[in-house]
Amino acid sequence: MKENNNSFGHGEKDILFSRSIKAGKRIYYVDVKQNSRGDMYLSLTESKKIVSGDPDMPQFNYEKHKIFVYPEDFEKFTNGLADAIKFIYEQNGPVDQRPEEPRTDIQLEGLEF
Repeated sequence: MKENNNSFGHGEKDILFSRSIKAGKRIYYVDVKQNSRGDMYLSLTESKKIVSGDPDMPQFNYEKHKIFVYPEDFEKFTNGLADAIKFIYEQNGPVDQRPEEPRTDIQLEGLEF
């Protein structure tokens, strides 16, 4: 996980704290931002690499989804998230105990980035 502590002020520079979480084909970003009034809030972003086009000349795009969580909602949000995770574990068991699915990743041999 990457941690970044910045304090700038405007636009994308309003990020006070950032942590990236690499998870397979996705990267999750948890950022603490500050609005123009000085109020802090969470910005959660999911970024997923999308490969399309000819396998010999693939095109890469990133699909991003964002949500914002404000301090007055932190307790409700974390309670709801914990309940959802608990439900999944009760239904399926922890991820490390589930059988591994075969991977269907595209192999890009010999390409340099």
